[in-house]
Amino acid sequence: MFRAIDKWLLPWLNRRVPRVSPGEPLHVFFAVCDHFEPLHDTDKAGAVKRIDYWREHWPEIVASFRDADGRGPRHTFFYPIEQYDPDLLEPLADLCRRTGSEVEVHLHHHDDTPAGVTEALERGKRDLLSHGLLSRDSEGEVRYGFIHGNWALNHSHPEGKGCGVDREIPILRRTGCYADFTMPSAPSPTQSRVVNTIGYLSDLPGRAAIDDVVPAEVGRNRENRDRVESLLSIPGPLAPNLKWRKWGLIPKLENGDLTGANPPTRLRLELAVNQGIGVIGKPNWAFVKCHTHGGIEPNFHMLLGEPMRRFHAMATGLEGRVRFHYVTAREMANLVHAAEDGVTSEPAECLDYRFRKEG
Repeated sequence: MFRAIDKWLLPWLNRRVPRVSPGEPLHVFFAVCDHFEPLHDTDKAGAVKRIDYWREHWPEIVASFRDADGRGPRHTFFYPIEQYDPDLLEPLADLCRRTGSEVEVHLHHHDDTPAGVTEALERGKRDLLSHGLLSRDSEGEVRYGFIHGNWALNHSHPEGKGCGVDREIPILRRTGCYADFTMPSAPSPTQSRVVNTIGYLSDLPGRAAIDDVVPAEVGRNRENRDRVESLLSIPGPLAPNLKWRKWGLIPKLENGDLTGANPPTRLRLELAVNQGIGVIGKPNWAFVKCHTHGGIEPNFHMLLGEPMRRFHAMATGLEGRVRFHYVTAREMANLVHAAEDGVTSEPAECLDYRFRKEG
């Protein structure tokens, strides 16, 4: 709770949360962005077993629950491209084809250079494309979502750790990145001073880029979203959880992290929705981006077990004006752009608004 609190607490206290008009349906878009590292603390044989566990259990969960559009749960695997292995990616790609889930780009790098990160991203794109993954825009260009594996997007760590490239934003854009999904990073000191705000990062050095966000707004962002110097950022929730306290006294930190010790619950979902993360001028579209590390046992036993099943049953059973929607990271970005353009269509009609899944 207290680590990095100097970065986010005051902005959180000062932020105005948009109000939804009474009687208007509230559309809640729920995405799980997985920092998926099957090789974490294991060898290739162990990684294969982890992916096989996902292949055995995830399709049954997807078949068991239905959202407001009649779709099952979705999952976005942000795979670390520096750990590419076709024997791991092909079964993961097959799982995605069978379940409507998707794979995006995750990168850990240290003391890197602009040329080095460019080559890594281009190589990673080629690797994932070889398995029919990623997406394309209307001009046929390859596009991808991104998570910085060390949280240090744009070399934002105050000690200079975990990146090395302090003008990373335009490199991501030039190589086809449609949005960054790294934030929130608290309790890491890389946490942005802008919280619970979907918007555009600028080409500024170091952490100045992540602290300078132009909010997404209906009718206002066409110029920003098409400039190579800016990058859409879709964060998850960040707030103190006043109803869940350590020792019954100190509020826990809600940062959207789904773990074996901290599974999703109705309370956490309501707290995330109440942060008002969305596009200014479209308050009845609420974006809830959670993250996890689903390649390790304590977390994937939760994600594929009873804790997550209880959450799915609760979320798909919500009544009244709430409409709950499962989306991938790509679909969430498409919904942001549709909202910016003032589209009045139903959300289900906007899931491929700008970027379509490869194949």
